[in-house]
Amino acid sequence: MRTEARLFAGVALFFLATFVVYAVYSTDPAGKAALAVSFLMASLISFFLYTQYRRKGTRPEDRGDAEILERSGPVDFFPARSAWPSMTALGSVLCALGVVYGLWLFLIGFGVLGAGVGGFAFQYAHRGE
Repeated sequence: MRTEARLFAGVALFFLATFVVYAVYSTDPAGKAALAVSFLMASLISFFLYTQYRRKGTRPEDRGDAEILERSGPVDFFPARSAWPSMTALGSVLCALGVVYGLWLFLIGFGVLGAGVGGFAFQYAHRGE
C-alpha cells in the first residue's frame, strides 16, 4: 500500500498548495474551508494507507518484479443471499419519507436503517470460528 499512500500524499500536497494560493488571493471563506477539508481528508487516507503498509508489509503490487501469480487465490467470502440489503434500503426510504412527512417516520426509518446496517456488519461475524 506504499504506492497508494504516496499517491494520496501527492493529492494532499496538491490541495495544500492550492489552499495556500487560494488563501492569499481570495477572500471567500467557503473555498478556503473546502480546500482545507480536502487536504485533511487526503492526508487522513494517506496516513491510513501508510499505517497499513507499515503493519502488513510489502504486497506484490508494491514491487516492480512481482508476478501476477503471487496475488492469485481466493479473494474473499461473498454470501449467496442476505435480507439485510432490503432492510437497509427500506430504512433509507423511510428516513427520506420522514423528512417529508414528519419526525416520527424519520425515527422509525432510522431504527430500521440502523438494524439493517448492524445486520450487514455482524451477519458473518462468527464465520471463522
